Parts: sequence; structure tokens; C-alpha cells
Amino acid sequence: MYCAVDLDTVAGNELDAIHAGLVRARDRGEAIHLYAHSPGRTVPLDKFEAVLADANDLGLPFVTYADLAAGVQPGAAVVLSFDDQDVDAWTALRPTFAAHQVRATFFVSRFYAFTAAGKAELHQLEADGHAIEAHTVFHLNAPDYVADRGLAAWLADEALPSIAVLTDDGFAPPVAFAYPFGARTSETDRAMLAHVPVLRSVAFAISAPVADACPE
Repeated sequence: MYCAVDLDTVAGNELDAIHAGLVRARDRGEAIHLYAHSPGRTVPLDKFEAVLADANDLGLPFVTYADLAAGVQPGAAVVLSFDDQDVDAWTALRPTFAAHQVRATFFVSRFYAFTAAGKAELHQLEADGHAIEAHTVFHLNAPDYVADRGLAAWLADEALPSIAVLTDDGFAPPVAFAYPFGARTSETDRAMLAHVPVLRSVAFAISAPVADACPE
């Protein structure tokens, strides 16, 4: 289980705080996990590019959750991910990713709504060296769904189909899973770790849709 910090404006994490986290990762030999949704919409492009440049200046390579699932011990590094389905915004950043040697992870939800063009863009991102991973079917809160319908229903309706649909479309079989809103329980963790070796939640610095979901 890994926890990521939100780069989006709504999270209130400004560049000085992010810089401090990057410096700490470098100095401690640790990987820092960062995520966003739609660069240019949920986070300004200049802020996003400043974070990438800062990581480059500090000598921090970018690794994917697939790397972590494969047992890579990256040391000081950045694990950057994007959530949901704004594949057009992600694709527009391909030159930026290349310029900053970024390898990112895209946690995809609502894949059923992707157009053929959107799926082609996602395949191009994978061909560029990024990882495409699962983020549920309908982007629902896992603990709420389990409370209402049970763990087996959540697995059958939300979690496992989001893995299968990517494999069926020709992507590398997902090895990581991100919870919508970071919302998770030990029960859902145990269930999902039977299917993928890596899970991602989030750490909230301010009020959010759920309490801070990062395990102690």
C-alpha cells in the first residue's frame, strides 16, 4: 500500500511544500508519491511543469507503479500518477513528459466511456513507457459500496472488471490498483492484494471527501 499527495489546486499543496517533499525524498533516499487528475484544468500547467523541473534538478528519476510491483527498489525517486479519464489532457503532455524524462502511471476509471480515439491515445501513452492501471469501473467509494452491497459485490462490480477491461483491450495486465478518493479499508486491501501486488491510496492535507485514508 502506497499513499500519494495531490498536486491539484484544490488540495492546497503549493510549490514550496512540494519542493520540501522532493528534497526530503532526495536526502532520505525515499520515493515520493504525487498524483493529479487533469493538468491544465485541475492543476495549472506552469505549476505542474515546475514540479517536474524541480525533480530533474534534484536528480530524482520517475518510476511507475508497475516498477514497484516488479520489485524495483528505486531509492530517491518520484512516483507520479494521474487518475480518472482525461486522456486528452494526458496526451497533450507527451512532449513535456519526454522533455523531463517522466514515466508516469495512469489509473483509469470509466473505461467504458472511452472513445476509440481515446483508447488509441491511452495505448500510445503505454507505448511511450508509461503504465496503465486500474481505478474501478464507475469511480465509487469502496467502503460505502461494501457497506451497502458487500465485499463480493464491490469486487465483482467495481474493482475486478476495471482490471479485466484493460487486459481485454490489449494493455499489459494491470499490477496496481488505485482507490477512488483514496477510500479503503483493511478488508478491501486484503481482497485486492489477492489480485494485484500494489495498491495506491492518498494522503489528504486538508478536508476531503473521506478522512485521510493513508494507513498509519
